[in-house]
Amino acid sequence: MAGAFGFKGCQKIRGPQIRNLLEAKDFFLFDCDGVIWHGEKAITGAAKVVNSLIRNGKNVVFVTNNCTRPRENYMHKFSRLGFHEVMLEQIFSSSYCSALYLRDVVKVRGQVFVIGCEGLRRELQEAGIPCVEEADEPDATIYNCALAPDVKAVLVGHDDKLTFLKLAKASCYLRDPDCLFLATDNDPWHPLSSGRILPGSGSLTAAIEVASGRKATVIGKPSRFMFECISSQFSGVDPAQCLMVGDRLETDMLFGSNCGLDTMLTLTGVSQIEEAHEYSKSEVSTNHSLVPDYVVDTIADFLPAFEDVEEEEKSN
Repeated sequence: MAGAFGFKGCQKIRGPQIRNLLEAKDFFLFDCDGVIWHGEKAITGAAKVVNSLIRNGKNVVFVTNNCTRPRENYMHKFSRLGFHEVMLEQIFSSSYCSALYLRDVVKVRGQVFVIGCEGLRRELQEAGIPCVEEADEPDATIYNCALAPDVKAVLVGHDDKLTFLKLAKASCYLRDPDCLFLATDNDPWHPLSSGRILPGSGSLTAAIEVASGRKATVIGKPSRFMFECISSQFSGVDPAQCLMVGDRLETDMLFGSNCGLDTMLTLTGVSQIEEAHEYSKSEVSTNHSLVPDYVVDTIADFLPAFEDVEEEEKSN
């Protein structure tokens, strides 16, 4: 979508332009990894930006496809890294939204077979959703293992203990057409600090899609459902008053576009401005949804706008 203030898509903005944008928007959605932190280190200035937005009366939420930890663990991380104004209800992870989808939307009646980390299971348990317990013998195979009789959904997230048996079980459960097939997100990979990559939930989901012949319903970005979760918990959310800030064109920018939000790419993560320019010139019209309205080097570029406001308040 076209950004406000007459800017064309993919415009790098700074100074007064950022201040005007911050004044115009009431609701800010931030991705986490690559936007406000890298692993266990906050991006310089990010905590001050987030805390200042909240203190200035702006609504701030965090939308992350990282499904490996429950929201309580995120709270500890926010506090540890200096984001002291953040509250639990501001955190929307793909694991939390998956639990809401199973409980409130499809109202699942039966067990859920989970491929994912303990954090995903904990979010489901917090929502009162029963999960299949893994109790196979070490030498069990798909030929002789037990299959739970009442599995009504298969949910796939990031699983660093993935086994062939888990893939085979999921495929067997999905032979039942009434068994739901869900994925926390479709991220293909995640960057590691060493320059290596970590396969994401999307790569695991793809394997099961091939084996089962079915397509998963994706809960996390770029699906609209995460925004619907936010809208259900915050009254009066107007897409026109929202800004989605992220580092990945194929998830964050597309999510914003799908939800009718203005989008901002920060260059501290996965995607770079050259990729956005390529998408903007693409003859494939759907690629234009991956182009951000605005670009900043880092969200620390917001800081001068707050400093200007503070100076004005002092002079008054």
